[in-house]
Amino acid sequence: MSASAFLQEGATAAQRFALTTPRHGPANRTGSALGARAGSSLEFRDYRGYEPGDDLRHVDWSAFARSDQLSVKLFREEVAPHLDLLIDGSKSMALAGSAKLQGTLALAGFFAAAAANAGYSHSGWQLGAEAAPLGDYRHRPAEWDAIRFEHRDSPVRALADVAARWRPRSARVLLSDLLWNADPGQAARMLADRASTAIVVQVLAHADANPPVSGHLRLLDSETDEVREVRIDATAAARYRENLARLQGHWHDACRAVGAIFVTVVAEDILRDWRLDPLIAAGVLEVG
Repeated sequence: MSASAFLQEGATAAQRFALTTPRHGPANRTGSALGARAGSSLEFRDYRGYEPGDDLRHVDWSAFARSDQLSVKLFREEVAPHLDLLIDGSKSMALAGSAKLQGTLALAGFFAAAAANAGYSHSGWQLGAEAAPLGDYRHRPAEWDAIRFEHRDSPVRALADVAARWRPRSARVLLSDLLWNADPGQAARMLADRASTAIVVQVLAHADANPPVSGHLRLLDSETDEVREVRIDATAAARYRENLARLQGHWHDACRAVGAIFVTVVAEDILRDWRLDPLIAAGVLEVG
């Protein structure tokens, strides 16, 4: 199947789901779902607390006189829900002999469609050496530009590059195996900054999550092309699982510190039956 076919498969799987903003997020200030199109900049919709840098012309001074709390008026174009969908373009995402690439593409199509079902607009981004736009709400996921998994380094630099282009108070979803050497706290802070919600979905292959417990393996580092011959026994397999659990713990803690959500899925499981219980339990998906 082609990349567009997996993107479309995910979009089809999302028919009965809608993206929603959890009650407790980094900056849960998007207001009601107002639809994908922004209205007039004079069309008042909601209030939120004042933040440094806000336009003082939008401060509600009458409310300040009553409550001694600064608040600003939001207009429709500021609160119309929007999703920024980020796809890690690292080579490890295309692990040979696994469904990680296909699962990632399908999840990308799923989130874009679930956002559209909730009246969100959306933008797709691939994180490689830089952040490359894929498409927006005018395009079905299957029509997005070619997605390539060729980057050999952490996508954190690309994450920093694209952060300046995100809409304030947008929802943000990162799809990545997170198997790169970078500070989870830094990435989580960038993802959650001025977001309505931030979701980190760790996409693992079955081989990532469940390594063999014995045998000789020839390992190829997908990002450095280094080859190593290793012998796996029960001790080595247990050490690997401990390291993976430690990595996941660091990401969980980093996300919790900024009000973001962290979940792990296995690509083969997603493609088999689309069980999304962790995302539903986290409050980021509603079943229609």
